[in-house]
Amino acid sequence: MKEVLVMNAVEQEILKVIVFQLADKEYAIPLSNVQGIEKLMHITRVPKTEKYVKGVINLRGVVTPIIDLRERFGIPVSDNEETTRIIIITTDEMEVGFVVDSANDVIDIPVNAIEQQPEVVGSNEVDFISGVAKLENRLLILLHLDKVLNPAE
Repeated sequence: MKEVLVMNAVEQEILKVIVFQLADKEYAIPLSNVQGIEKLMHITRVPKTEKYVKGVINLRGVVTPIIDLRERFGIPVSDNEETTRIIIITTDEMEVGFVVDSANDVIDIPVNAIEQQPEVVGSNEVDFISGVAKLENRLLILLHLDKVLNPAE
């Protein structure tokens, strides 16, 4: 006797993200925006830029600006560790690197598990949040890349 498994006709919408760590929080960026993850390398400082702009790197012949997300979000800066990474992202034809404490993994998030950004008083990073995903015992903060990259914000 054969058993037939019937799949749910309505498949859940999934958002594939890369999860990274800053201090004690986990953040996520859509994988579609991620071009690669690099080990920390020499960053050439650029004068008269915002404090969170660490400088530029030459990545495979492309000069890429580097943003320290700890500085951008007002999180105390720590010493670079062995796990520190640069996540290379693209948005609107712009390529930028984000310095993060570590890049943890790539996961699928059901779209229905994402809630709107919470109203948090006294948090510098709240303007950069597009939503929060609750997954079992994890809380992932989804970044709004356009706002993170907009110096006017």
